[in-house]
Amino acid sequence: MQVNISKFRLNLFQLADRALQGEAVEFVHKGVVFKVIPATQTSKLARLTRETVVGPEAEAGLLKEMEAEWEKDWSEL
Repeated sequence: MQVNISKFRLNLFQLADRALQGEAVEFVHKGVVFKVIPATQTSKLARLTRETVVGPEAEAGLLKEMEAEWEKDWSEL
């Protein structure tokens, strides 16, 4: 993404966040292109966020509902 210096100044923090996400951020000032990159690169795996996964054993009602849907789908075959 390339913006002029005025838009860069207005959106400095949003553009810095985008650079942290790995997106190429550039701005132009007096005809010179500047690239914004983090000093240390983090891996994509390090930026993953943890999700809570609920297994069927956590809720007996969920397991029964899933089995009912499976049986419904299988009966249509």
